[in-house]
Amino acid sequence: MASSLLLLLDDIATVLDDVSVLTKVAAKKTAGVLGDDLALNAQQVTGVKAEREIPVVWAVCKGSFVNKAILVPAALAIGTWLPWLVTPLLMIGGAFLCFEGAEKLAHKFLHKDEHDTDTQRHEKAMADASIDVVAMEKDKIKGAVRTDFILSAEIIAITLGTVQGQPFTTQLSVLVGIALIMTIGVYGLVAGIVKLDDAGLYLSQRASAGAQALGRGILAAAPWLMKALSVAGTAAMFLVGGGILVHGVPALGHAVEDWAKATGGVFGTLGSMGVNAGVGLVAGAIVLGVVELVGKMRGKKA
Repeated sequence: MASSLLLLLDDIATVLDDVSVLTKVAAKKTAGVLGDDLALNAQQVTGVKAEREIPVVWAVCKGSFVNKAILVPAALAIGTWLPWLVTPLLMIGGAFLCFEGAEKLAHKFLHKDEHDTDTQRHEKAMADASIDVVAMEKDKIKGAVRTDFILSAEIIAITLGTVQGQPFTTQLSVLVGIALIMTIGVYGLVAGIVKLDDAGLYLSQRASAGAQALGRGILAAAPWLMKALSVAGTAAMFLVGGGILVHGVPALGHAVEDWAKATGGVFGTLGSMGVNAGVGLVAGAIVLGVVELVGKMRGKKA
């Protein structure tokens, strides 16, 4: 009896160790999507009244949990009955990430006037007393949850690729663990980011000179943090998306890995990242071009 119990405990410890290792690997692979998820969701609540920021973040967080509750069983079903579909789904997710990155760059540099007009229109609507702010808030939440579904699908797909071939219980544990960690992590950080200005204002009004200086520093840094998150999120799209595409083609993936190992050190790592980013940028530009072309063709037919 004692030996059987020890064997059982040893098996449980082995499974937990496997889950821990695979969860760490999956977390590293999905870190790029996490950065993008964080930046996008922080931007989604921009313009919401200060007292409504946390309720809005919580509403989107609940929607994210619902998204994960749909996606995790779907991923397990695919991994169990359609394992050959994992790589194509990863490739689609990687291409979509690259497309999103290219679309952001195009909006930034080619459609800047349209972006500025949208921002001005939003600010004017928020200041207009006749505008239904509650309806606008609901629309923001719905849009954020839709965005979260896409990004969550990418996170779950990448995680599924990491645990492919593992026992079902390990797959389930890692997928659920990543879903919880990513959701709590993202929306906890988003809540902190959107309240940075309030924290800075609070500290700047304290009696202590040190607190006032810290508060002014936070107020000055908050806008730059949002910009930095946006830039990091866009870069992560190309790095992660390009990395998925590179490793989705075994010959190319092995060639890049062998070259990075042969080069070694920082140059090998940076070179590998450069290849991933380059592939992501090219793939994103191609997909964006196709989408724009199809959109124009549809417009002409209409």
